[in-house]
Amino acid sequence: MSSYGTEILDQAQCDALLGTQRVGRVGVFSGRPAVLPVIYALLDGDVVFRTAPGEKLIAAGLNRDVVFEIDAFDVTQCSGWSVNVLGTAEEILDANELARVNALDLQAWAGEFRDRVIRIRAQAVSGRRVQPAA
Repeated sequence: MSSYGTEILDQAQCDALLGTQRVGRVGVFSGRPAVLPVIYALLDGDVVFRTAPGEKLIAAGLNRDVVFEIDAFDVTQCSGWSVNVLGTAEEILDANELARVNALDLQAWAGEFRDRVIRIRAQAVSGRRVQPAA
């Protein structure tokens, strides 16, 4: 489906693209909006990432709605795509689930110790692709 020159991606396309990246951004609102980069993986179709205490962990502790976004663009070709996941953030505390996350080799790039794991339970997934006009 196309809308104003932009292709609207279906669920299967979005799911496939979510598996192609490792870096995404999480948008949270804890008194003020913030968009924060994370290294992520997928666990049973949910976005998971490690974090240290801060805004992302607060959002998870309060089971707040967050938005997660990934994209890829080719500036020279005027093309690209993006996928957004709207969902509820929650901290993974169950030992079995944490073991499954550890098997994903989900390493933080930042120098801080990031021992907390957040899951985003998707409520809505949407995506768009833009390509040069014909």
